[in-house]
Amino acid sequence: VQLQAFGGGLVQPGGSLRLSCAASGFNMNTYTMGWFRQAPGKERKFVACTSWTGRRTYGGDSVKGQGRFTISRDNAKSTVYLQMISLKPEDTAVYYCAASSAYRSMAMDEYDYWGQGTLVTVSS
Repeated sequence: VQLQAFGGGLVQPGGSLRLSCAASGFNMNTYTMGWFRQAPGKERKFVACTSWTGRRTYGGDSVKGQGRFTISRDNAKSTVYLQMISLKPEDTAVYYCAASSAYRSMAMDEYDYWGQGTLVTVSS
């Protein structure tokens, strides 16, 4: 089982990034896929997750209602995405993708598989 996240980097405030996470070694089609992030010196937090089909998405408190982050998935490509716009310095973190066999998983301990993380730095 492998989840490989990529697409992070340095971006200026107000900029955009799209993170990707390629899954292999398991059938991603039957897993809830989520993104978490961990800022320097802070605990890892839930960002968003998407249901098996991608029809339902859920956002964490840090992004809910802002419309800046959008999670999506392409099961044919075994890939989940996190589109981020209007980035702020407080979005700086290592972003992790994860897979859960549970429905609507928002807690870390509900996730079965984790990627290695990709660093997003928002700075001018």
